[in-house]
Amino acid sequence: MNIHEYQGKEILNSFGVRIQRGIVASTPKEAVEAAKELTELTGTGWHVIKAQVHAGGRGKGGGVKLAKNLKEVEEIAGQIIGMNLVTPQTSAEGKKVHQVLVTEDVYYPGDSEPEEYYMSVLLNRTTGRNMIMYSTEGGMDIETVAEETPHLIFTEEIDPSVGLQGFQARRIAFNLGLSGNGFKEMTKFVTALYTAYVESDSALFEINPVLKTSDDKIMAVDAKVTLDDNALFRHKDYAAMRDIREENAVEVEAREVGLNYVDLDGNVGCMVNGAGLAMATMDLIKQAGGEPANFLDVGGTADAKRVEEAFRLILKDENVKAILINIFGGIVRCDRVAQGIVDAYKNMGNINVPIIVRLQGTNADIAKEIIDNSGLDVQSAIEFQEAADKVQAVLA
Repeated sequence: MNIHEYQGKEILNSFGVRIQRGIVASTPKEAVEAAKELTELTGTGWHVIKAQVHAGGRGKGGGVKLAKNLKEVEEIAGQIIGMNLVTPQTSAEGKKVHQVLVTEDVYYPGDSEPEEYYMSVLLNRTTGRNMIMYSTEGGMDIETVAEETPHLIFTEEIDPSVGLQGFQARRIAFNLGLSGNGFKEMTKFVTALYTAYVESDSALFEINPVLKTSDDKIMAVDAKVTLDDNALFRHKDYAAMRDIREENAVEVEAREVGLNYVDLDGNVGCMVNGAGLAMATMDLIKQAGGEPANFLDVGGTADAKRVEEAFRLILKDENVKAILINIFGGIVRCDRVAQGIVDAYKNMGNINVPIIVRLQGTNADIAKEIIDNSGLDVQSAIEFQEAADKVQAVLA
């Protein structure tokens, strides 16, 4: 589950990670009040106004701007709130901005120049260990750094049996070229950041940039946090951070009815039971010359109601030119699934795309008879290749 920058910073702050302080606002007037409050708290008269959307590259789209007085705070907040922000990580339509984060200006003058670093914590799926990835090239897209200067990216893997060790935090600070108080502050920052990652059951922490201020404080200026959905039952307060306005509307609807659905950009709708079979079905569609329009796992109870809900979700996508239903009847009998498909089809009455149904497993032969004798525009298949051939035929 993705959350906003200000929410990610709240989590970091709760574990002792120093952050760039800020207050979220939904209107220009709220932004001005937030700026006044921050001025009293920090003494700064300059503020950074940041659009709060689930996408990176906000500055490139005009979603991050510096305000040097309260008048500019109100003007900039008015410009950003309500805009459709287009970034390298959004669609061409962009994402509507509903709120902004008014933050303190932390790039103040001092004895030394501020320095920016990149740091993320994530799971290395190859080794099965958590990993801290970091670089001296903060503020840049890490993909660009990896492509142009890969030698400036460092990684530190953590043994899960012992956790992050002190020498590892010190090595990170050393590789970032720090010394003195900045070195000490970075080791504290890294230790607290890793603790926050583990204790919050997160899937990703990305801080870009991590800032060393002119007086050697280390803080998170930005925060991209992805929480593990499967662990939200342990964090009811984190679950409440979900902003469905930022999520795909069909995926939200699917979750509400208990279906596992991921929206894709293809032309063949998929309805499958079991994640592994769903992935194989998507491969089958591509081999047949099509593109999967979704990932949809209906689970082990593919009755008429559940099938009908799945149909409705798939047909919300105007790009769908055909639907492939691929069910293995292990827990659920194929004949019951077939009857559910027929009943759902009749209940909806407005399915105007070809449907190919492959049912294999318990009572598959009976299921095929039900489909073939239904009188509906539904084609049955037994073998995987047969289903692929029929998908290819209807797309031709």
